[in-house]
Amino acid sequence: MFITPTGEEIFVVDGHTHFWDGSPANQLNIHGKQFIDCFYAYHSSLSPKDKLWPKDQFEKYSAEQMYQDLFVDGPDDMAIVQSTYLTEFYKNGFNTIDRNAEMAKKYKDRFIVNGAFDPRDGERALEYIHYMKETFGIKGVKLYTAEWKGDSRGWKLTDPNAYRCFELCAKLGITNIHVHKGPTIIPLDKDAFDVHDVDHAATDFQGLNFIIEHCGLPRLDDFCWIAVQETNVFGGLAVALPFIHGRPRYFAEVISELLFWVGEDKLLFGSDYAIWTPRWLVEKFWNFELPEDLKQEHGVDLTPQAKKKILGLNAARLYGVDVEAQKAKLAKAPHPIAAG
Repeated sequence: MFITPTGEEIFVVDGHTHFWDGSPANQLNIHGKQFIDCFYAYHSSLSPKDKLWPKDQFEKYSAEQMYQDLFVDGPDDMAIVQSTYLTEFYKNGFNTIDRNAEMAKKYKDRFIVNGAFDPRDGERALEYIHYMKETFGIKGVKLYTAEWKGDSRGWKLTDPNAYRCFELCAKLGITNIHVHKGPTIIPLDKDAFDVHDVDHAATDFQGLNFIIEHCGLPRLDDFCWIAVQETNVFGGLAVALPFIHGRPRYFAEVISELLFWVGEDKLLFGSDYAIWTPRWLVEKFWNFELPEDLKQEHGVDLTPQAKKKILGLNAARLYGVDVEAQKAKLAKAPHPIAAG
């Protein structure tokens, strides 16, 4: 729980977290090293100096550390842990649903575990979606359209096999489709994260929510022009939010555009843990004020009510979380680290 300087309790759902293993022991090839090195470069470049981690800690961290960073030292009430497989780069995968679920079951009522699928697997992708729903009860997935597979260096949301997967997700009630449409990570291809396929898929699957992680950066204009038309397209603020520290004017420009085009009801906080930890992000975001010229130009304001929605209420709505009931559960639950 985040407590404001005036003593108000703010419910926080961290919409974009990971429990990864990018260690040298798990790297399958040079690309596994490149990928985690690129993540670490984001961490090093956009974090406050006192929040920097040693490289080996960043590459692989424990479940206990993740819990501590999110819920004890951090302000999160719940976190959505996203799955990213990257089996072309990592022996046991980078961040699989099995690894995530094993971690999450230690901490009751804290984590929402999302799955992932690759439509290039054809029938096996459909079978895997059934497996994830039956085994883990998932309500969402995380998709990486630039992920490599054999000779393929990406796919589109509009591919016929992707549509078959979306049809099955809609049928099974897996309604939250998180899609990485943001900055590239070496060795993945920048163009494979292009946002234009979002427009088609969102139109054709009105029963699904497309949460576009990183708000399409560096394609913010394209994303905004799509999201303003598609009522089922949302923006995830992971990667955009850390600019609040080193480039506050840039962050102000990004968030004011998003408030103008997308609106405060369709934006979700995400720390992108473990690239960044949530405490400093939430504190800086809560204290952040839009410059007057941007308020006037865009006709928007980052009000306390908007911040509450972005920090947790919007994600809670998408995932059917009863906020008051969840608060009561967490208040009664023993602290798992202290108890264990």
